[in-house]
Amino acid sequence: MPGIILDILLLTMILLSIAVVEEENLVSAVVKYAFLSLAFVLVLALLKAPDVALSAIVVGAVVIGVFLFTIREVGK
Repeated sequence: MPGIILDILLLTMILLSIAVVEEENLVSAVVKYAFLSLAFVLVLALLKAPDVALSAIVVGAVVIGVFLFTIREVGK
């Protein structure tokens, strides 16, 4: 069962990666990137790497915050 879930998550990550690159609206791209980051953290948790998953959560949160801040500042 974990193998099937892992396969679904990996396929979801591929589809989200394509969606992020193809998105024209920057805020929508960042939201999709957030879901991609969540899928990555879930994959790491399934692979029994909780320390790496926690690091990915922190890095993902910082990167998403920087992206949103930059989009807001450039839009002014």
